[in-house]
Amino acid sequence: MVRFRVFVIAFLVLVVLPIGAGAGLYFAKGGPSSWHEADWSSSGIAPDPTVDREAIVQIYAARTGGWKGVLAVHTWIALKRENAPHFDRFDVVGWGRPVRLNNYPVDGRWYSNIPKVIHEVRGQAAKRLIPQIEAAVVSYPFHERGTYKIWPGPNSNTFVAWVARSLPDLGLEMPATAVGKDFMGPGFNSGPSPSGTGWQFSYSGLVGATLGRLEGFELNLLGLTIGLDPQDLAIKLPAFGRVGAGLSAHAEP
Repeated sequence: MVRFRVFVIAFLVLVVLPIGAGAGLYFAKGGPSSWHEADWSSSGIAPDPTVDREAIVQIYAARTGGWKGVLAVHTWIALKRENAPHFDRFDVVGWGRPVRLNNYPVDGRWYSNIPKVIHEVRGQAAKRLIPQIEAAVVSYPFHERGTYKIWPGPNSNTFVAWVARSLPDLGLEMPATAVGKDFMGPGFNSGPSPSGTGWQFSYSGLVGATLGRLEGFELNLLGLTIGLDPQDLAIKLPAFGRVGAGLSAHAEP
């Protein structure tokens, strides 16, 4: 009985309360009532390709819209080859063929929410990574029509996490609020964490765990992340992502 009470209290504190508080803050902020009313224009935060001539890899994240925005961000990949006049943007959406190229501005708002660059690689390292990323995008296993699922995946965050998991040198730590990042396929799966600094296992994206130098310890429960990140002196909670000290480079949208 004591153990059950501890479990209930922990569930309330670590899951229910953060979701409730996150919902209150999210809906108090307001936002567009429909997809058609949302702003999808450039946020102006991407580098100017005519000025930054070096190769660049960027990973973006922005809160999604409606009730999903309480819990989740949408992530995508942006690439610019050396001396290229423009970026290419790759992300997954829930209609048609999931993987899209340049459907939106590289730094476009997502459902009116301004994105954040959560990871960046430049110069020679980016130059080496870009062909590998493009090859990983092509080989993404859930690229057919009808494969997209908002929850537990495969969704937009599954796509970015899969590419990262294929390329440990990218060193991408996915946001804790990237619901779907832990979907590795139906049934039981295990493999490297997206950052390439640890290992994870997952059952259909519904339950699992990750242990890595960058991720710290993460518990995946129904697609939500609860975790402890000693490197950033932070905890990870549903709706909020990281909460704690040392977050200047890792604050989530």
